[in-house]
Order: sequence, then C-alpha cells, then structure tokens
Amino acid sequence: MTAGRPAPSLARSTLDRVAHRRTDPDWLGQAWGRCRVLVLDSDNGGRALVSAEPEPPVLVLVGPGEVPEETAARAMFLGVEPDGVPVFTVEAPLPVLPGTRAAHLLEVGHLLTDRDAGLLTTGLALHNWHRGHRYSPRTGQATTMDEAGWSRLAPAGERMWPRTDPAMIVLVHDGGSGRDGRCLLGNNAAWPRVPGELRFSCLAGYVEPGESAEAAVLREVREEVDVPVTDITYVGSQAWPFPGSLMLGFQAVADPRRPVRVDPAEIAVARWFTRAEIGAALAGQSVDVQGARLVLPRSSSIASFLLRHWLDGHC
Repeated sequence: MTAGRPAPSLARSTLDRVAHRRTDPDWLGQAWGRCRVLVLDSDNGGRALVSAEPEPPVLVLVGPGEVPEETAARAMFLGVEPDGVPVFTVEAPLPVLPGTRAAHLLEVGHLLTDRDAGLLTTGLALHNWHRGHRYSPRTGQATTMDEAGWSRLAPAGERMWPRTDPAMIVLVHDGGSGRDGRCLLGNNAAWPRVPGELRFSCLAGYVEPGESAEAAVLREVREEVDVPVTDITYVGSQAWPFPGSLMLGFQAVADPRRPVRVDPAEIAVARWFTRAEIGAALAGQSVDVQGARLVLPRSSSIASFLLRHWLDGHC
C-alpha cells in the first residue's frame, strides 16, 4: 500500500516468518521452550482468545507449558516476533483464562493491532489448509504434517505446500465525486435471508485458470450484472482464510445509465447507491432498501475497505 494510506484489515502483520527455520529441528525444539502459542479452537469456527476488557481486544497467547503434550506435538511454527520470541500455533480447545473471551477473526480482525491481526490471520489460514489436505489428491494416501506445519508429506514422498486461491473483488463506481457519486453493489443469491435486512457487497469471484485478475474483473462483472467496466485499478489485497483465498481488490468505472441485468443464480438483486447512502449506513444509520435496512460488509473484509476507500474519494 502507499505510505500513509490504511491497509485492509487482514493485510497487516509485524511477524518475521523466518522460513529457513522450518526445516531446522534443533532450532525449532529450542524455540518451543521459549515461545508464545496461539491456540485456535476448530470446533468453534477457529476462534481464539482475546481480552474481554478493555476494548479494543488484544489477542491472548499462552506459554508452551500451558499446552497439552499431545497437542504440542502438532504445533506449527508461525515466525518470530520483533522482540525475538518465536510464535507457534496449535489446534485445541481454548484454555479457560480469567479476563478473556473467545472471538472469531471476522468479528475482531479490524479491531486488532497489526501484530495481532497478522498472527490470527496466518494461524487460521494455516490450520484451514491442513484440514483440507489430509490426503494426497494424486494417490488418496494419508499425508502427515512436515516442515513445522508448512507442508504435508505422503508416504511415497509427494510433498504439498499451502496454497491460496486468488479471487478478485471490485467496487464498481460511476467516477463521480461528492455525495451523489454512485457505486454498484449486489446481494448474493446464496446469502441467507434475514427479515428486515438486505445485505449488499462488492462484486467478486475466483480468478479462473489462464486468466489475469483484471480479466476476471471484466468477466465477473459482465456475468453477474451484465455491465461493462473500464479504468480497472488495483487497490490492495488481503488474505481471506475462509478457507484459503487471497482477495485482490480493485475499483472500476461503469455507466449507471447502463441497464443492470443480474444472473439470478448468483445475484438476487443489484443496484446503485450514492456516497450519502453508503456513508450513512457505515455510520450506523438506517438506510431503506426495498423496505429493508441496508446491511454492508463486515469491517474486517476487504469489501468494507474498498467502500471506505471510495467513500473518502480515493478513486
């Protein structure tokens, strides 16, 4: 990101990953004895401990002695903090500690410090990848964790490394300035219906094989709302470990006079909103849409970042 410009909530980190240590068992063994441990509870959606008071929440890590021995054997190395202390992560029931509560990354990601956001995002992404790759896609054989959590190994020697799926997300706007400038948002057909609410977000989709991110923007917008766009501009990216995507954020310009024709299999409804409407909704005010209250993306998402970026006139 440009110096001085805010980054997406889950694009922040202070961790040094020191990848060369992942294959150094002697160093890792010594590091475990002096490390901090991020515990993630997969049975409850990958929640972690954060401070209950005061706000904003602070990520709570534990010492290696507070982790059961059988769980410690499955610890994954995340990296080294600026103060030189190694950090590992384990998957286990959360310990019961006074002054803490369980929280999900989606709930608190935007409230955490750069350090805490980076740790929780990386840990959750790594655990999610392991859960989906317990067997070799080539042979069907069971795989085991290796390289301190950064690969999995099949009996025949086949090695798999963590992968992320690139996806584009775009805020389509009309190029106008001021309160009357407009952006085009959609309500996904797959989202659950909540009485009295109508949720809208930026248009998004996966980058297909052989396709650039910019080409995916053109294709997805055309497929979902049948609107041609120009002036595609990259804004920023962030990890989206649900289960393992890299969201590439863009802005693009379209003509609001162009008819919007949605693909009902993907988009239930799409419409243009003014800056005044988006600003009001982000400020917590009620904005009526077809008799329901407008709901915008969670603050931890890059969709929210793109909306705020556009709202502030960065387009």
